Amino acid sequence: MSLRSIRKQCESALEGVPVPNPFDINDFCRVISARRGRALHLVPKQTRLGPCGVWLSLPDVDYVFYEPETSQLHREHIILHELGHLLCEHQPTEVIDEEVIAQLFPDLNPTVVHRVLGRTTYTAVEEQEAEMVASLVRDRVDHELRASRPGGGYSESLIAGPDREVVDRLRDAL
Repeated sequence: MSLRSIRKQCESALEGVPVPNPFDINDFCRVISARRGRALHLVPKQTRLGPCGVWLSLPDVDYVFYEPETSQLHREHIILHELGHLLCEHQPTEVIDEEVIAQLFPDLNPTVVHRVLGRTTYTAVEEQEAEMVASLVRDRVDHELRASRPGGGYSESLIAGPDREVVDRLRDAL
């Protein structure tokens, strides 16, 4: 699948999804929760796996685990990526890794967790879609932020006049 078609699908998935302005990840989670008609909880969880996230879908609630020990922008991107799986309506496909279970749920029997969760890996296309959703949401946030600043968010002394038009076209094309 081409990047262009992935982008088109992700733009469709985001159609009608309001992005809070000013942006707040918790407010955006409330939007997604209301849209899905189910609870959604963010859970900070540091693991040896590094800065990553995991979406767990239980019968009545979604949990997004994320790495708290990274920059705010990176934390938000991790969360937005996991929310991308929700918005694209991805379905779990494989069994969750034992190490992930042990780190996320150290007090639970891994066999029970496997039966309840049943997955955490996705196809390459699904990962691209989740990443694209995260990027599209961030683009909206950044665009609104630039639009709210005098001079569109650019320093007039650095980028002005026709140069700014070129930069704006390049940014929009990318």
